[in-house]
Amino acid sequence: MIERVSEDIKAAMKAKDKGRLDALRLLKSAFIENNTSAKPKSDAEVAIAHVKKLKDSMESYPAGSEEVAKIKSEIEFLSAYVPQPLSKEDFETMVRTFIHDNPGADFGAVMKAISPEIKGRFDGREASQIVKTLVG
Repeated sequence: MIERVSEDIKAAMKAKDKGRLDALRLLKSAFIENNTSAKPKSDAEVAIAHVKKLKDSMESYPAGSEEVAKIKSEIEFLSAYVPQPLSKEDFETMVRTFIHDNPGADFGAVMKAISPEIKGRFDGREASQIVKTLVG
């Protein structure tokens, strides 16, 4: 993914798209930092964490401020690098399929199996509530 980001940085430089360029450079630095860490994560996890940090930082600024608009545009630029979110229906189908394929699976077994697949794509709290309902 870092190669894709590098190519997109070049394209943004040629297009003189400063907002996109800044957002991509920050993402690339997050990838580089991750790759040199003791326990590197997957590129998808790094991208998800970076976008999550941006979303969390929006709460620090007053609504409608220039900073919030800048962060929203950065999130929009980076959405192409983050796995697409799962719909509630898709998640429920995934859980039902797992339960069907593994009769007698309890809440812990379902969550353990499904959590890696939904990381960054579906809210964990909502996931646990749905699993409790379906396993119940």
